[in-house]
Amino acid sequence: MNIAVIIAGGSGNRMGQDIPKQFIHLHDKPILIYTLEGFQQHDMIDAIEVVCIDGWEAVVQAYANQFCIDKLKWIVKGGNSAQESIRNGIYNLEGKASPEDVIIIHDGIRPMIDDTVLTDVIEKAQQYGNAVTSMPYNEQIFVISKDDSDTTTQFIPRETLRRVSTPQAYRFDLVDEKYHEAFEKEIGIYGSHYTNTMMVELGVRLHFAKGSDKNIKLTTKDDLELFKGYLMKGKETWLK
Repeated sequence: MNIAVIIAGGSGNRMGQDIPKQFIHLHDKPILIYTLEGFQQHDMIDAIEVVCIDGWEAVVQAYANQFCIDKLKWIVKGGNSAQESIRNGIYNLEGKASPEDVIIIHDGIRPMIDDTVLTDVIEKAQQYGNAVTSMPYNEQIFVISKDDSDTTTQFIPRETLRRVSTPQAYRFDLVDEKYHEAFEKEIGIYGSHYTNTMMVELGVRLHFAKGSDKNIKLTTKDDLELFKGYLMKGKETWLK
């Protein structure tokens, strides 16, 4: 079984709106529903779990009913950080998921999930035990000088870098074991850590899967405008 764990536990302060950004409507539909539809419509997804900001659980269920997200099986209360929210989602699957099941972790505010990206991350996780969506880094990266933050004398070759985001996929036995270990040892759970960085800090070798530049994270109002542009624009038929 392939289970999607959608993380929608953030308050979205950087968006500057009165409600969490995952519930903002575009064209009469919440952002979270756009995300859920990508998983609902994918043949390889068997079940969906949403980790939700506290107090919004009934809203998520109501929207799921309205927009026919019938793969939604569980709604779990989020934590005080992304890692706590993911942990809550993983722990809730104990006794429900089998060790070999693939758990696909995805941000609820990344609504443009591509079918081929989702397929690839699942297939690679089935093959290797884990997979993380990734893209080449196309810009030059320079390191700030220690003695003067306005200067640099060092760069990192971009061909040695990959940009990693969600979806990420892991066998259930691996991700469950590592979240218990991480929170017991307090490794990889603070600040900007996510499942992928936690795994690396705990000694797990990660496998890259296909990514997409359209897989944007809606963090600011400018991101919303970009997403609206994608919604309004179809594919160019003349492009090969």
